[in-house]
Amino acid sequence: MARHNLLTLSERFKQHQSPKAFLIACSVLVAITFSAWMAMLNNFVIEKASFSGVEIGILQSLREIPGFLAFTAIFIMLVIREQTLALISLCLLTIGVALTGLFPFEIGLYATTVLMSVGFHYFETVNNSLTLQWLSKSEAPEFLGQLISIKSLVSLLTYAAIWFCFSVLLIKYATAYLIFGGIGFVILIWLWLAFPRLEAPVEQHKKMILRKRYWLFYLLTFFSGARRQIFVVFAGFLMVEKFNYSPADIALLFIANHLLSWYLAPKIGKLIGKIGEQKALTIEYIGLILVFVGYGLVENSHLAAGLYIIDHVFFAMAIAIKTFFQKIADPADIAASSGVSFTINHIAAVVIPVLFGLLWITSPELVFYAGAFMAGCSLVLAQLVDKILTIQLNTQIA
Repeated sequence: MARHNLLTLSERFKQHQSPKAFLIACSVLVAITFSAWMAMLNNFVIEKASFSGVEIGILQSLREIPGFLAFTAIFIMLVIREQTLALISLCLLTIGVALTGLFPFEIGLYATTVLMSVGFHYFETVNNSLTLQWLSKSEAPEFLGQLISIKSLVSLLTYAAIWFCFSVLLIKYATAYLIFGGIGFVILIWLWLAFPRLEAPVEQHKKMILRKRYWLFYLLTFFSGARRQIFVVFAGFLMVEKFNYSPADIALLFIANHLLSWYLAPKIGKLIGKIGEQKALTIEYIGLILVFVGYGLVENSHLAAGLYIIDHVFFAMAIAIKTFFQKIADPADIAASSGVSFTINHIAAVVIPVLFGLLWITSPELVFYAGAFMAGCSLVLAQLVDKILTIQLNTQIA
């Protein structure tokens, strides 16, 4: 009886050391640290460092440079395993977040942002690679939706904690950043000690890969990165600068975002698996065109908040780009292609915050109309997804 109980406990422990468990734990860490950094950023830089649209644009462009250099992850993986690189990246992320509040001036904020961003983007590159390697094509959409839901729930709790910290405890920004970065670091230590070496089913190429047959994936990724920057950088900035949202207001807005994502993301993942990538992306891009035009026209703070929440929900639809690539890719290309795709995603992201920061001074509306144009380009490209999948299937049969 005792032997049976020990075996049962051993099997349960091994289940908790599975690739899926590792991915979930990493997602929890990132959700806590990065969500806290983002939720406090606009108020912090405006109140403590007197940033305008120009400085916030420069900061966000610097934040995206490590993403632009994500292709170099494949060279690091010549000497370090992907799983190890993921943990080292998470270490840089947590330290960068913890230090942010201690440097409330322009150069200091640029430096801590780059440190945090190196960790975040290298982790996301490796995480994307490991996820597509460890999951089957049939389970990927639903599990990716579940991951978004988990991250949304954890982010929700983080934003609630931020609201409590600033509304009730009245703590300082430096203390808040130290707390949330420190929590992430504790989780990192547990990840390092608790999980064994997890193997991928296919040996990955250890070189840069840029294949002609992945062209549609590359273009969809490029426009996705460009649009996302407009949301991440300027939609939140609009709330603070134009509608005078406080840190507590921003936290409440983020809570609403993640409540919806927590509920809808798994359903969106299932929907993508059911209706296919082309239809899912078409729905996303039509919705985004309407949202970006709405940003340019809105004069009411409540309507602006509604647009912000709808915009965030559409992020879950981006799962379809990943699962589209998984279906057309050679399994051995996934690690190298993940780094290349992150670089492509960040080509526009490095430039847009600075250029659009200058445009913001003249006309904030044009920034959002440009986002609508980019969504329109993606909508046109998305109509080719089924054709590419059919060609890939016929090639495999032949």
